[in-house]
Amino acid sequence: MTTVHQTSAEPSFRESVDMMFNRAVALMDLSPGLEEKIRVCNATYTVRFGVRLRGAIHTFTGYRSVHSEHMEPVKGGIRFAPSVHQDEVEALASLMTFKCALVEAPFGGSKGGLRIDPNEWEPHELEQITRRFAYELIKRDLINPAQNVPAPDMGTGEREMAWIADQYKRMNTTDINGAACVTGKPINAGGIQGRTEATGRGVQYALREFFRYEEDKAAAGLTGTLKGKRVIVQGLGNVGYHAAKFLAQEDGALITGIIERDGALHNEAGLDVEAVHSWIKKHGGISGYPDATHQADGALLLEQECDILIPAALEGVINLSNADRIKAPLIIEAANGPVTAGADEILRDKGCVIIPDMYANAGGVTVSYFEWVKNLSHIRFGRMQRRAEEARHQLLVDELQRLDRYLGSDWSMSKDFKEKYLRGADELELVRSGLDDTMRAAYQSMRKVWHERDDVTDLRTAAFIVSISKVAMSYQAKGL
Repeated sequence: MTTVHQTSAEPSFRESVDMMFNRAVALMDLSPGLEEKIRVCNATYTVRFGVRLRGAIHTFTGYRSVHSEHMEPVKGGIRFAPSVHQDEVEALASLMTFKCALVEAPFGGSKGGLRIDPNEWEPHELEQITRRFAYELIKRDLINPAQNVPAPDMGTGEREMAWIADQYKRMNTTDINGAACVTGKPINAGGIQGRTEATGRGVQYALREFFRYEEDKAAAGLTGTLKGKRVIVQGLGNVGYHAAKFLAQEDGALITGIIERDGALHNEAGLDVEAVHSWIKKHGGISGYPDATHQADGALLLEQECDILIPAALEGVINLSNADRIKAPLIIEAANGPVTAGADEILRDKGCVIIPDMYANAGGVTVSYFEWVKNLSHIRFGRMQRRAEEARHQLLVDELQRLDRYLGSDWSMSKDFKEKYLRGADELELVRSGLDDTMRAAYQSMRKVWHERDDVTDLRTAAFIVSISKVAMSYQAKGL
């Protein structure tokens, strides 16, 4: 069984976020009042509601936290998990504030959670619970396309977002922008191409951008490209699966380890991510998977030698109890808060480079932003310009071919080039282009601070400084 070992001296997730925030603001010139305004969570709503199921009334506890309204609407996922509590939701909401600021998505930070184990309920029961939770939030404008826009998180996905969107429309029948009340919806319910894999794709783009800079690779003791790099992924859920799949299939990385709830798989020659994912879907875990070494305590594989470690599940998996044994020279935080503040300090002292969560897993909120814009504009991306692009490209190809015939040369275009060049960009290609551009620009803003300031020695502090500066400027523009 995979276990997360933590010591009694370990700060909580919320305390870790506060400690990392404090380390950054100590290097900034903010007034004490503005610093406090940016730090604190504006409001948290706690709801306890009952649903009649299986012949009895069951009471559930849920939260929706708003950290910052320097921009509206506020944005952040809703997670369904038995461990959900107020401090966790508030810490995640604060990370959303800084994440949105870093990638220049025009949102404040929010987060929601429902204390429930989704596996204990049948789909029709879960729908009743989700709709009632949504009802409690909607009637207080805690779900609203102009004020508060949730998205999927751990334990939720397209299905739950579709239920929430439908509940909103039932309660607001004349709101023409109702579909924008939530993102991460199915395509046929107002969703956008590329949203499901967006966070994993963002992890891939973040690593690609990191590997473009020799100076940054050298800081982690790495060279070359992503091809052949040994990667261990902790958590093969939506984010970990897509990140591992894209890195292996498109960049040639070797996924040498996969850690799941029931242990870990290890194969230095590389694991077949699709095969492992299919096995988990069929069997409910990795136990019994044939083409790898199985380790009962999966957390131990975090300490295995590799080039890149991707924690992509829960917070706090790298902590004071195991940080000194982590051998990976580069960690990219695909999950929220997988490295505690104490572990962060130990790893930095060891020379480990950490690509922080507020940047690394921002692909989800970036594509959620695109979906929100699509819903407000009421038109899919590419619909107006795709065929016009193709017509312009065809003009160029026709002219080149005419010149070729006129000059009588042996030159000709390959069929593959013609087909690719003539095809106009569809919604998925535009979404990927926008996500890639966002991840590149955000990384460049971080690394600029990282390399140009002598008092900033890591990417996390640099990310906080960039984000907090943007939030501060927004508040100052409002007259604070």
